[in-house]
Amino acid sequence: MKIYGISGLGADKRVFKYLTLGHELIPVDWVKPQKNETLIKYSKRLIEEYGIGNEEEFGMLGVSFGGLVATEISKLTKPKFTILISSVETKTELSGIIKLAGKSKLIELIPEKLLNPPKAVAHFLFGTEKKHLLNSILDDTDLDFTKWAIRELMNWSNESRLTNLIKIGGTKDKLLPPKGENTILVKDGEHFMIVDKAKEVSDIINGEIKTHYNKT
Repeated sequence: MKIYGISGLGADKRVFKYLTLGHELIPVDWVKPQKNETLIKYSKRLIEEYGIGNEEEFGMLGVSFGGLVATEISKLTKPKFTILISSVETKTELSGIIKLAGKSKLIELIPEKLLNPPKAVAHFLFGTEKKHLLNSILDDTDLDFTKWAIRELMNWSNESRLTNLIKIGGTKDKLLPPKGENTILVKDGEHFMIVDKAKEVSDIINGEIKTHYNKT
């Protein structure tokens, strides 16, 4: 069974290379957003480009901002399960500061070049041990995409909960702290735990799929 993986804001398929899943992981590359494109329309483009939903059985996986896209794709298709890592399921799980910033339209006033934080700040926020990987990803980030993604995150309106959900959050995540009783917590996991705690995250995913979604 294929699992389509969507990385975090500005990141790419490099964040998946430490996972050891029992199913084939298909990384979904970010495409350039069209002018004034909504997250839902963007998700529809990814569905079409990757043929998501053409198989009878498939799964979705989203990390951080990629979890929002995975959620929207899951609402439009029928995956066997959806995995959210260091992400949120609905707009109610976003912090009040994020939602307030979205309403204020503050992001529109910020120049793109200011959206690439100093490496030391990024290391603190993401909490990663593999700083070289995070640095490489940050250096390759498209800041126009980053601004679009932050705007869509701040204004995300989803209130629908997913039926077949595997939701994993780190107890020390500073960017998107885990919320909801349906979250499987990873002790001391930070926002980059898909890399730093890849074995633990992989074990949770494989165990959940085997227990709940591999029944025949």
